[in-house]
Amino acid sequence: MTITERELNRATLSRQLLLQRQPLTAQEGVRRVVALQAQQPASPYLALWNRLTDFAAAELDAAFRERSVVKATLMRITLHAVHAEDYPAFRAAMQPTLYASRLGSRFAAAGLSPADAEVLVPEVLAFARTARTSAEMQAWVEERLGTDKKDGAWWGLKGYAPLHHAPTNAPWSFGHRPSFVAAPNGPVPTGKTVDPQALRTLILRYLAGFGPASLADVAQFAMVQRTPVRAALLALGDAVEQLHGPDGSVLFDLPGAPRPPADTPAPPRLMAMWDSILLAYADRGRVIPPAYRPRVIRRNGDVLPTLLVDGHVAGVWRPVDGRIEATAFHPLAPADWEGLAAEARALTAFLADREAAVYSRYHHWWAKLPEAEVRIL
Repeated sequence: MTITERELNRATLSRQLLLQRQPLTAQEGVRRVVALQAQQPASPYLALWNRLTDFAAAELDAAFRERSVVKATLMRITLHAVHAEDYPAFRAAMQPTLYASRLGSRFAAAGLSPADAEVLVPEVLAFARTARTSAEMQAWVEERLGTDKKDGAWWGLKGYAPLHHAPTNAPWSFGHRPSFVAAPNGPVPTGKTVDPQALRTLILRYLAGFGPASLADVAQFAMVQRTPVRAALLALGDAVEQLHGPDGSVLFDLPGAPRPPADTPAPPRLMAMWDSILLAYADRGRVIPPAYRPRVIRRNGDVLPTLLVDGHVAGVWRPVDGRIEATAFHPLAPADWEGLAAEARALTAFLADREAAVYSRYHHWWAKLPEAEVRIL
C-alpha cells in the first residue's frame, strides 16, 4: 500500500488530536499523543489546549502535582511531559543515549567515569526522595565530590539519573529554576546497552501517536541509533505493518491505525513552541514546508510558535498587547484568517489567567523574519 503526502499529513494530525479537539482528561490526552515537549513551561499546556475540548490548565497542574503526568529528560535528551505509566519504558529505551551524552566528555572532564555514576546515582535518588531545588542538589553534589567536580558532575547526573521535575507553583507548574524528585520506582540504570523490550514499547507508542513513520523517523524521535531500532521493528513482526511513502520509502505503522482521507478538513491551530508535531520526524516536511523550516526552527534549537493552516505550518504567532499577532509566510484565504481569529480569541482568554505575554523572551526572533503579512487577531 502506498500513502500519499497529504494522507500522511492527515494521519499525523489524526493521531495528534489536531483534526478535532477531543473530550479527554489531561492524563488521557498526554497518553494519546505520547509525549509533550516541555522545555518551556507553558508549552505542554498550550499543546493540550490545542487538542482537548474545554481544557482547563488546572487539570494539568493537578496531574503534575499527583505525578500521573511527569516531566523529565527523555527523547532527544530534551524535557518532555509523559504519562507516568509510560515513563519507565521510555527511560529504559533511552539508556544508551543518555549514557553516552551525560556520562561522556563533560562528565569525564570533572574527573568522573561511568563507574562513578553507578555509585552516585542511587545516592542522588535517595537524596531526592523528597523534592529538592536545583541549588540543594548542587550543594549535595559539591559536598559529596568537591567544588572542582560539582558543575560537570551535576550536569551529567541531572540528565542521566531517573529524576522528575517537581512542580514549583509557577504560573505553569514549573518555572525556569527547576526542582527535582526521584522517579518512584524501577531499577537504577546501569550500562550502555539498549533494553530491547523497552525500545519495542517506545516504538509501538510512537507509531500510535505519530505513525506512519520510517525507521529514520523513529530513530530521530528518540535519538536512538538506527541499528537497534531496525532490530526492534523486525522483532515486532505482525504487530507492525509496512507501507510505502510518497517517495517510495518504507514506512511502519500499527495495523488498523487511523489514516483519514486526504480531503479530511484540518482546522487552523496556534501551536505551542517546540510542539512535538514539528520535531518528531527525520522528515519534517509532512508538517513544515521545507522553505519555512529555517524560519521556524532556529539555529540554536528554538522552535517558534506556529500557525497551522490546512495541516501545515503557514507562519508564526506571538502575544502583543493582550492580543495575538499572526505572521503569515504566504497569502491566506479569508476563511483561514477567520479561523485563526477565533483560535486567537480563545487562546487570549486561556492565557489571561496565567501568562498573557507567554514566550515574550523569544520576541527577538521576529526581527529576523522575512517580510510577510502581519495581522493582529
